[in-house]
Amino acid sequence: MIGEQDSLAPDVLIRPVVLDDAPALARAYLRNRAHLDPWDPERPASFYTEEGQAERVRGQLADREAGRSAHWVLVSGDEIVGHAAVSHIVLGPARSGNLGYWIDAGQQGRGLASATTRYVCDEADRTLGLHRVEAGTLLHNTASQRVLLKCGFEEYGVAPGFLYIKGAWRDHRLFQRILHDRPL
Repeated sequence: MIGEQDSLAPDVLIRPVVLDDAPALARAYLRNRAHLDPWDPERPASFYTEEGQAERVRGQLADREAGRSAHWVLVSGDEIVGHAAVSHIVLGPARSGNLGYWIDAGQQGRGLASATTRYVCDEADRTLGLHRVEAGTLLHNTASQRVLLKCGFEEYGVAPGFLYIKGAWRDHRLFQRILHDRPL
């Protein structure tokens, strides 16, 4: 069951998101607004507030309960320094989901993106029962592409006009990782 916390580094834990994370998430998104801006869709001002994050977390928890997604936060002390998710979970014969993550600007270069990706893939296999995880990056996001390749993902194509980011539909490079070959 999702509910454990694990260490990614001596001072960074990863655990499932909880509603009480809303204030720290609001601070984290405000602190990382410029850092995340090139990669994120446009966000309303309410996104950066405690109330906006509380509403967002309630939706994430409802989606987790329904089996549609799973969300984790990276925590250092009292601050959130990253987020990871498997969203758009499809069960049945597909058993797949989409990986997304971000790491705090002040935590870059510590291997946290790779550790997070490995952790979430393990959880996707062991806890969520998925067979495959996919991820997409903007074409010029070579740092995330390196992380994915380092963590066992394979590139399998480019999706034209995949997501609306920075005022336009942007192409994305697509990656996948097969987690296991066990039968259903």
